[in-house]
Amino acid sequence: MLVLVINCGSSSVKYDLIEASEEKEICHGIVERIGAVTSIVKHEPLHGEKIKDTKVISNHGEALQEILDYLLTSDAKIISSPSDIKAVGHRVVHGGEMFKDSVLIDDEVKDAIKQAFDLAPLHNPPNLKGIQAAQERLPDVPHVAVFDTAFHQSIPSKAYLYGIPNRLYRRHKIRRYGFHGTSHYYVSRQYYKMTDKPKSKTKVITCHLGNGASIAAIEGGESRDSSMGFTPLSGLVMGTRSGDLDPSVLFYIVEKEELPLNSLHAMLNRHSGLLGLSGYASDMRDLISEAQNGDRRCQQAIDVFCYNIKRYIGSYFATLNGCDAIVFTAGIGENAPLIREKSLENLDALGVEIDPKRNREAEPGKTVKISSDSSKTDVYVIPTNEELVIAIDAAKLATAHDQSPWV
Repeated sequence: MLVLVINCGSSSVKYDLIEASEEKEICHGIVERIGAVTSIVKHEPLHGEKIKDTKVISNHGEALQEILDYLLTSDAKIISSPSDIKAVGHRVVHGGEMFKDSVLIDDEVKDAIKQAFDLAPLHNPPNLKGIQAAQERLPDVPHVAVFDTAFHQSIPSKAYLYGIPNRLYRRHKIRRYGFHGTSHYYVSRQYYKMTDKPKSKTKVITCHLGNGASIAAIEGGESRDSSMGFTPLSGLVMGTRSGDLDPSVLFYIVEKEELPLNSLHAMLNRHSGLLGLSGYASDMRDLISEAQNGDRRCQQAIDVFCYNIKRYIGSYFATLNGCDAIVFTAGIGENAPLIREKSLENLDALGVEIDPKRNREAEPGKTVKISSDSSKTDVYVIPTNEELVIAIDAAKLATAHDQSPWV
């Protein structure tokens, strides 16, 4: 069953065409810089020539049309008709408290996504644009929304409530939500399958480390806590996001720097994190390279990043009262042995022991155990595949199956 997976940003549309029943990607690509003078288009089929081109693409609707036109071209030979696509899965960042699972999209669902605009102003509006554009071009196909927040809806109130007047939660739903849910869900399920351990009796800490980064405490297959909170800004230090801050710092900055609120928002989301600490780059590969050449601030940024990871891992050991495995995933988690090593150093009191050779030689894109044989807590690198989760959920709902293969 062919499923088109769509992930819309404010100026981009990423897509994956996946044969859900075989769990196989057929093609993926991206349309970037939508609305700019020239847009960048990339198509990468499993079999065939990779294409990179520049075009004038003014909006998300034109981007979706570009994707469909490519899939239908005789040279690509990917689909013969739009009807070959049996479902469309849409990544939606914020579902608030309204959605605990993926859902078929109707007008009520679109209204609910719109109601969450204030909770995710950078993400939900383009997500909805993508849904509307895809429905216009594929009107006879079931469309499914898969929410980043859904997996974390099992977090108990003692973990998701903030210490603010309760009326603010009741009126405005200000609470911890957690994000990257499809990634934490996927890698934890892969761990259960790979080790043949019953999820009901297993405790796992999953570390999704990319430009956006979060950690989740998972017990019995359900999320019990997550480092991200009301928005994806809190938690770990990230590429350009600050992570956790004393709220008084914000008042102090506004007073001393005379910053308007929109500038403060931009600073915390786009100019902080690794970029702000280093004054050089947000990409971990660049920071590691410069740190090895003696750049003190780049090294300092790396140290802060790894210390934050260690701090959350330690707190989640307490949350779960022990841990069977720690899993690293996403761009940094899968490809940076140095970061994995530094994040877990001196955790022998918790039974965590890395095998330096296994960690160093872990092949990108492969599932690898990197803990030593004597480690009481297993440590794995497991590549994430959020698109596959979206495709399988979309296929399940489109065909009215009651049971997800991932459950």
